[in-house]
Amino acid sequence: MHKSLTMEVLQEAVERQMFGLDNPGFCILCGEEYNECEPDARGYFCTECEEHTIYGAEELLLSLEFKQAPGNI
Repeated sequence: MHKSLTMEVLQEAVERQMFGLDNPGFCILCGEEYNECEPDARGYFCTECEEHTIYGAEELLLSLEFKQAPGNI
């Protein structure tokens, strides 16, 4: 995952989605933010990387939280 996609960045993006009109998603390779991305999106096309590497902010946050949970590697 791109180093710019921190827990704080993802939490802020999920809050924007929950309480506003934004639907943020991020490319896990280059860190580029995209709007109009479903919260559970996986593998949307990134125009910068030309790869299917965009994930919804909520999906990334849940993934990151799972990886940091005790007992997970």
